[in-house]
Amino acid sequence: MTEPATERAAARPGKAAGGAPTFENARAELEDVVRRLEAGGITLEESLALWERGEELASTCQALLDGARARVAAARPPEAPEPR
Repeated sequence: MTEPATERAAARPGKAAGGAPTFENARAELEDVVRRLEAGGITLEESLALWERGEELASTCQALLDGARARVAAARPPEAPEPR
């Protein structure tokens, strides 16, 4: 028996050390949310709950990507100025 979409939408992605969700788990759950929304056959309330969860997951993924980008930038040596 499958769980209702609203319960699945409330499920949280896997957590990394420290309790933060991992990018991979958040992305996988977001893909599942999109797949269920595209498939249809759910109530308006279930669709809204899934949409809201999708927005949360998209924000989580973006924040994790922004953090990774900042870490990479911080790890790079400073660029030398171009000769004139």
